[in-house]
Amino acid sequence: MKKLFIIIIVISFFSCKNSKKIPDVSHIQTPVTVQRFEQDFFTIDTNHVSASLDALQKKYPQFLNDYLYNILGSTPQPDSVVQYIKMFTTAFQSVYKTSQKQFPSFKKYQQQIEQGFQFIHYYFPQYPLPKNIITFIGPLDGTANALTSSGMAVGLHAYLGKDFEGYHTEYISQVYPAYKSKKFEPEYVAVNCVKNIIEDMYPDKSVGRPLIERMVEAGKRMYALDACMPYTDDTLKTGYTAKQLQACMDNEKNIWAFFADNNLLYESEPSLISIYVTEGPSTPELSNEAPGFIGLFTGWQIVKKWMAKNDKKTLTDLFKTPAQQIFNEAKYKP
Repeated sequence: MKKLFIIIIVISFFSCKNSKKIPDVSHIQTPVTVQRFEQDFFTIDTNHVSASLDALQKKYPQFLNDYLYNILGSTPQPDSVVQYIKMFTTAFQSVYKTSQKQFPSFKKYQQQIEQGFQFIHYYFPQYPLPKNIITFIGPLDGTANALTSSGMAVGLHAYLGKDFEGYHTEYISQVYPAYKSKKFEPEYVAVNCVKNIIEDMYPDKSVGRPLIERMVEAGKRMYALDACMPYTDDTLKTGYTAKQLQACMDNEKNIWAFFADNNLLYESEPSLISIYVTEGPSTPELSNEAPGFIGLFTGWQIVKKWMAKNDKKTLTDLFKTPAQQIFNEAKYKP
């Protein structure tokens, strides 16, 4: 009897996974070239920095300036750049060494990114996808991922594992408390790359709008992320733990009732609604077990219902449709 029960669970699980309509994108070619900039940068000769920079300039003609002046924030004066590079490469040696242990090869993440790019091209064929993935090391409180003129820049310093000691210094812990640093894991690399592109295509301009619109806008981006990364665990896409995500599913009706009964849906005062549409450790107004940014979950469910009712609509149609219209037409009542 136990074996039969296990088989039923397994079949149910895979049936659920396979119920998602996933298009065949195997014919779409979206190759990217990985450039390990951090390896070239951290092995420069600090006794001959200017000559090393000339060599880097030839290899990374566009990215080097972005890195020095936008990511590192160095003063654009030759002497200042040289001194800053000496200081940075010395101070961040441990970060660099940890990154090389964590990412001796980037092949696994390259494949995940390329697969995400296949789906992006399928849904958004006009979008010019990056041809290069450039890995780098930056300040721990700085940029993680960035779309540059050279390609998608991936800051490995932001993916060294939640237990990396550098994340737990007093200053960095204030900038990135535990609910944020728990996501500084390698598994988030591809997710964040795809998020960057969705945000580049459709920047969220809902700040200042009523809560329901902000939740639906978040739901649009989550729906698109899910479509472009159908094989990636929902916990990575939402940032919730498995327990939090399951709790949301189990309490979907109660979550909606909380927003409706407290007249929050058309509230736009940031001090009253920001907790529901921004990252946080939890949503204590609902429960200490409820995840932060719980509006993402509700918005996602509304968008899923609207898309199910409008199965001929594309993702482009979704983003072009006003959030209020989506809510009105979805008639969401869990």
